[in-house]
Amino acid sequence: MPVIVLIGNKGGAGKTTLCVNLAAALASQHSTMILDADPQQSSSQWRAIAEDSVVDVLEAQHNLPNLANTHANQVEYCLIDCPPSVHSLQMQQALQVADLAIIPVQPSPLDIWATIHVEKEIESAREQNKNLKAMLMINQFEARTQLSNITRQALAELSIPVAETQVKRRAVYRNSFLEGRTVHDVGRKGAEASHEIHQIIEEMEKLL
Repeated sequence: MPVIVLIGNKGGAGKTTLCVNLAAALASQHSTMILDADPQQSSSQWRAIAEDSVVDVLEAQHNLPNLANTHANQVEYCLIDCPPSVHSLQMQQALQVADLAIIPVQPSPLDIWATIHVEKEIESAREQNKNLKAMLMINQFEARTQLSNITRQALAELSIPVAETQVKRRAVYRNSFLEGRTVHDVGRKGAEASHEIHQIIEEMEKLL
């Protein structure tokens, strides 16, 4: 079953929040788990306070390839939350076992520049993992800012396709995460955010 990795080369891009919300949406119809390969362990901390979640989170800083191969055969979707660094062993190992890498990018020059290094790491990983797919995703988009609007143009210069769906900056993402919930659990307050996540999944499944 598909192994999907959430990667980036800069902290604060919303990688873990996206991972948890994608996993929760997938888990409504498929067996799904998260391998938490990030030393910050944010996914694991979320799971520790999530009372009713059907998403299992397993610490996976060590022995990641074996854990990924084992659990990919036990669930329908396995997501890996990676450290925000292309130099981390966990990210490099995750790309070797992944079917798809999702790279959230905030609309900022620093995030765009950091993504150039991720593109190079994807190209390097494909030397061994020839079937690896990748997708950039604009995260925390703000329609009224000029920088948000030119981010897509900047990312289009890279070889990795950019998702049509843009995940907007919404307080409900942060607030639900801190409460051990997801945007799918908070009713009308999270409806638009939940719709965004499901749109990302539709685009993701077209690549798999």
